[in-house]
Amino acid sequence: MIEDFHRIKRLPPYVFAEVNRLKAAARARGADIIDLGMGNPDLPTPPHIVAKMVETIAKPRTHRYSASKGIPGLRKAQAAYYERRFGVKLDPDTQVVATLGSKEGFANMAQAITAPGDIMIVPNPTYPIHEFGFIIAGAAVRHVPAGTGEEFLRAVEHAVRHSIPKPLGFILSYPSNPTAMVASLDFYKDAVALAKKLDLIILSDIAYSELYFDGNPPPSVLQVPGAMDMTVEFTSLSKTYNMPGWRMGFAVGNERLIGALARVKSYLDYGAFTPIQVAAAAALNGPQECVDEIRETYKARRDCLVESFERAGWTIPPPPATMFAWCPIPEPFRHLGSVEFAKLLIEKADLAVSPGLGFGEYGEGYVRIALVENEHRIRQAARNVKKFFSQGTDASETIDTLPQKASR
Repeated sequence: MIEDFHRIKRLPPYVFAEVNRLKAAARARGADIIDLGMGNPDLPTPPHIVAKMVETIAKPRTHRYSASKGIPGLRKAQAAYYERRFGVKLDPDTQVVATLGSKEGFANMAQAITAPGDIMIVPNPTYPIHEFGFIIAGAAVRHVPAGTGEEFLRAVEHAVRHSIPKPLGFILSYPSNPTAMVASLDFYKDAVALAKKLDLIILSDIAYSELYFDGNPPPSVLQVPGAMDMTVEFTSLSKTYNMPGWRMGFAVGNERLIGALARVKSYLDYGAFTPIQVAAAAALNGPQECVDEIRETYKARRDCLVESFERAGWTIPPPPATMFAWCPIPEPFRHLGSVEFAKLLIEKADLAVSPGLGFGEYGEGYVRIALVENEHRIRQAARNVKKFFSQGTDASETIDTLPQKASR
């Protein structure tokens, strides 16, 4: 049995599985499910990026094995992006590695730096790979409530003081998936000071750094003097350029940590297909108007979601960044929990969302809504929700009860 394998036994129940099963069953019955659950960008990759891949793929030499750490031109393009965007200078040879997406890069980093029994401090709720990457690698995780202020850093320090063995480090992820929290440069300064004081590694995930809506670009922790001494930061082209299926991301930062990642990665993969890497370099080096257009599309969808759902009777705080809204479950349904409420939305409103419990136990009481449908479909979802809410809470009696297990 697959469950007999050690790493499989360490994985928790997949909270999203029951919601996905219900969604598939509804579609099989012919229901028009509006899927705002998975954060899978629906927009096309900009044409000039596709054209560069098509041009490159016609060259037979590019069909050979590629470079695991990324072709030189791609690593130089990422270094140039960091200097242009954050004012951070990177050595493309020793401080930059191209990864098969930020998710895979994060998992590879966990494999590179983790020994069995090590501890990593992880915010909760958070994107699952931040936790499971270390669990799969043999480490234990200690959760602290997610936040962007002194309380979060105090919780990190408390976790270090009361953990044996001493944790390796902690994870930062801003703008956050799923909560859409953003962090200030002052917060990063305090985080770096704490890491230096306690001799901790920082792993920072800023995959959504280009999807911001308030005119204030999110910073990088590497902007803080001294952060390079203990930090690796992960970025992705998936959201910035609508390239999720291309699987292209980066890890940048501390030479020792990047060197460990590059060495482990060299045993695991040959890197992305060379034409994809060439096209990724073209994305970073080329015109950036497409990034502005993508950002404006998500902002329009965010505004449409907040306004239309407010009219439906569901108040959703407008997210300042990311492609997600972190939505409190309306009071009449809060007793159900996020998994049961998500199932109820599929059954009664033809709407799929992600239960907050799937991102950690502190995500309970919320659902995550992804801005991956156009405004017409978002308004349709709001109309469905309004109709469902008008029926009251009795409809919940028709939904099978699920065990409320956190994704731990």
